[in-house]
Amino acid sequence: MEKLGDNIKKILLAGIGAVAVTAEKSKDLLDEMVEKGELTVEQGKVLNEELKHNIKKTVKEKVNVSVKPSSAEELSELLGKMSPEQIKALKEQIQKMESEEEEDDVPDDIKDAQENTGADE
Repeated sequence: MEKLGDNIKKILLAGIGAVAVTAEKSKDLLDEMVEKGELTVEQGKVLNEELKHNIKKTVKEKVNVSVKPSSAEELSELLGKMSPEQIKALKEQIQKMESEEEEDDVPDDIKDAQENTGADE
């Protein structure tokens, strides 16, 4: 009978040991999962900041905001704020547009004839 008692005692102790090991392993596993989750959250924060920076950079490069004056006074004020280089570039752009406009006034058949003969107006 003592052997039966010893066997039951061993089974009981093995069960308690199994529960203890399971609890330790589950705690370790849970801690590991928390660490991975925290790491993932941190990576997400870094990625989010990187995306914000890339969006700001792209917007700066791609988006062009222009101010359109609605009156002669506003246009004069805007020209007064421009640097000499900006005014020069504006003049060149206006001259280019005027020359393109003059070319558009010439009928196509005359343009073709001028191109074929090499003559200009």
